[in-house]
Amino acid sequence: MKLGVICDGISRDLVHAVDVMDEFDLTYAELQFVGDTEVGDHSSNEIREIDALLRARGKSVSCLSRHIFAGMTAANRPGDELHTRHMDALNRVIDMAHVVGSPLVRIMTPKKEQILWGFGGAEKWNVAHGAWDAMLPLIAPAVDLARNAGVTLVVETGNGTMVNSNYTARKLIDDLDAKDTLKVLWDPANNCWCHERAYPDGYDEVKDGYLGHVHIKDVQVDTPKATLEVREMGTGQLADQFQPMADALRADGYDGVISFESVYHPGNGDFEAGFRQCIARFKAHFG
Repeated sequence: MKLGVICDGISRDLVHAVDVMDEFDLTYAELQFVGDTEVGDHSSNEIREIDALLRARGKSVSCLSRHIFAGMTAANRPGDELHTRHMDALNRVIDMAHVVGSPLVRIMTPKKEQILWGFGGAEKWNVAHGAWDAMLPLIAPAVDLARNAGVTLVVETGNGTMVNSNYTARKLIDDLDAKDTLKVLWDPANNCWCHERAYPDGYDEVKDGYLGHVHIKDVQVDTPKATLEVREMGTGQLADQFQPMADALRADGYDGVISFESVYHPGNGDFEAGFRQCIARFKAHFG
């Protein structure tokens, strides 16, 4: 399997992030913010500089990860002002992907409505009627754009978004008939919030050609208390699932990238220190 990191989890200074990648023999750079700028907002010259740096240092770009469609709601409609801004940003990210050679571009989904489907009375009293169906025409133009541009989109299983599990990610792909162009960006730690167990439950949803990219971190969730704690890898609720996940990915021939997401700090706000505490365990499982 191919190992990488979301670079700005180490530092938004890309030169320093690449230095640290070299230190730990990581090849694949996932770009989200470079400097103070989110991918899709860099100038042409800045993009060329980013590309030249990474190529000179032997790093391949695994994914460009802008927060496309994040913050939208069930009230948004295709072509409205907010949707148009997100589509314009997606166009810019796809243009950058062509320059830096990124095969993947991340999208998100609108804000989560908690109960999307129901039975036995819930379908009348509890369901957010129409929320899921309202999302589909927001995402469909992005799929068409990516298909025509020759890039693959990956939809992240995100906290607080409509797609917050591998089940909902797979359903989105199936409902849009988009398996050729849209894959799942599986973040099993995010899926903990909705209590989808990473292995075997989450993995079984995406192993049949749906999986495009993986983020790894460890967390402890307390849904009743609306509290999320990022943990040092191996000390959270995914501790006993990382190795079975890695074994299954290997056995099934997954050849995509697994990005370490460095969002843990040891209490002092130093995310590079958190990265250094976790990276050996990440490589032990997935390397």
